[in-house]
This record gives sequence, C-alpha cells and structure tokens, in this order.
Amino acid sequence: MPPTRFERFFDAFTGTVFGRHQAAVVRIGFGLAWLGFLLREWPHRRVLYGDRSPWSAELSDGLLSATHAFTVLSWSDGRLWFETLYHLGIAAAVLMVLGWRTRATAVLFAVTVLSLQNRNVLVGDGGDNVVHLMAMYLVLVRSGLVWSLDARRRARRAAAAPAGEVRAVADALATMLHNCGMVIIAAQVVLIYSTAGWYKVQGSRWQDGTALHYPLHLDYFTPWPELSALLGSSLLITFVLSYGTVVLQVAFPFTLVNRRLKNVLLALMIAEHSAIAVVLGLPFFSLAMIAADLVFLPTGFLLRLGAVRLPAGWRRST
Repeated sequence: MPPTRFERFFDAFTGTVFGRHQAAVVRIGFGLAWLGFLLREWPHRRVLYGDRSPWSAELSDGLLSATHAFTVLSWSDGRLWFETLYHLGIAAAVLMVLGWRTRATAVLFAVTVLSLQNRNVLVGDGGDNVVHLMAMYLVLVRSGLVWSLDARRRARRAAAAPAGEVRAVADALATMLHNCGMVIIAAQVVLIYSTAGWYKVQGSRWQDGTALHYPLHLDYFTPWPELSALLGSSLLITFVLSYGTVVLQVAFPFTLVNRRLKNVLLALMIAEHSAIAVVLGLPFFSLAMIAADLVFLPTGFLLRLGAVRLPAGWRRST
C-alpha cells in the first residue's frame, strides 16, 4: 500500500533538513550584526549596559519585576560580571559567524543578546528587536550544517558507524525543531513587513508621500549632510521613496507565491536597507534586516555564491 500524503509529509518533515543554506546565511548575518554592534559600542559599554549606565541596576530591576524579561545581569551588578558577559557576547558572535559548535554557541549567543538588551531597554532601535527575536529562533535551527567549522569537521571525519535507535530519534526531533524554526523565522519576517507596511498606510505623512522628508533633515539621521540635503530637497524623490517603501512592505508577503516576483522584491528590499545604512546612518539596523531577509534567498543562488566565494574546504562541506 503506497504511503498516504500525511505519511510522506511526516517523513519529509522528520527526515529532511529544509533550508540549511538559508539557515547558515541567517546565522552568519546576525552574528556579524551583533558583533559589529558590540565592537562599535565597546568604548561605551559601561554607560549603555554596565555600572555607569544612567539606567541603574535598581531601575532595571524594577522594570524587570514588571516585565519578567530575562537577563543574567540582574544576578549581580558587579563590573567583573558585566565585563565577562559583554566579552562572552563578542566571542559568541564570532563563533556564530564561524559556525563552531553551533548548538552550544547559539544558546550562548541568545543569552548574551537577551541579557544585554534587557538590561537597558531604552537604547537601541528596531534592528535590536529583530536580533532579539532571531537569537531565540536560531537556538532551534541547525545552522551549522553547511558553511561552518562544524561542517568542515564532519566532512573530514571518517564514515561513522550506523546510528542507533536513540540517535535516530534524537536526529528526527532535531530536524523537526529545525524545520519549525525556519518556518517561524520566515513567518516573523513576513509579520514584520506586513505590520510595518499596513501601519505606514494609516499614517498621514506616508499617505501624502512626505514621510522621508523629515528624517533627511534631522541631524541625528544625516551622517552625510550633503547627500541628505540633495535627496530631501527634491519633492519627487521623497515622494517616490516614501510610496515605494510602503508598496514593497505591503506587497512582499503576497509575492511569496511567485518565486520570480519574490526574488525581485527581495533584491529591492536589500537595496533599500543598504541605502538606509548609508543615507540615514543605521548600519546595524540595516544589517539585521538584511540578515532576516536572507531566509528567502533561493537555494540555487546560495549554492552558486558559495561555490564562488568559499574556500575549497568549505565548498566540500556544502
């Protein structure tokens, strides 16, 4: 008797690791985003999250008691404890990029992200929220199967003995968790763009096409004043960019049913975030959003990219 549709789906869901290349680039992207942020803020780390922060340990504990957010920094307000965690965060980000012991590293990565961000919720931007969410989801996925030191180690290892029943069950559970995690990551990205787009539709500044005119005239968002002045002085440019942003965000979830159209909009959104990084001076927000977008990259493109860019040892691990 041939297997039923449910049986085929269950076999695939428990036996096939979907999106392993997408998981790898998401892991690398968020590792780079968090690493870059921690290194940039290293001179200011104690003011942002440590013993010199205006948001004192007492104020943080008061908020944590209401929100029940997780941070190991609430266990001690000593400088040594904070410095240890901050530098563990840097180490975890580096190891995520390299893909070394990714299961354990992903847990450490999530702990450092949540602990630092929840210590002072008053700093950061939307990119921090994305890193916060994705750090938890990356614990679920098997992001080190390709393009990682883990994959290189497995490729060099001699053929292992057949796995026992316990190992087979554990591997099936890990595969299911991975597939669920990839679905959650993709759904989260869709939710981000959907809510952002539909909220913009309701805003009067986005409706009349002038929304981008205002940040282009704020000193905080003008790292290149001449470029911002050039863009902000043209009503047509700000109108097109404002409406184009809304159209991209609202339309993207609906393009997922058409691969070619999805790829076109994905490229446009990556270009948009790259422009935001340069024009508005938000590099880590943009890098976090681009890293999230990468979950929708086609596998064929990633394989061609890996074949061109990766060293021979890493190519063998794909």
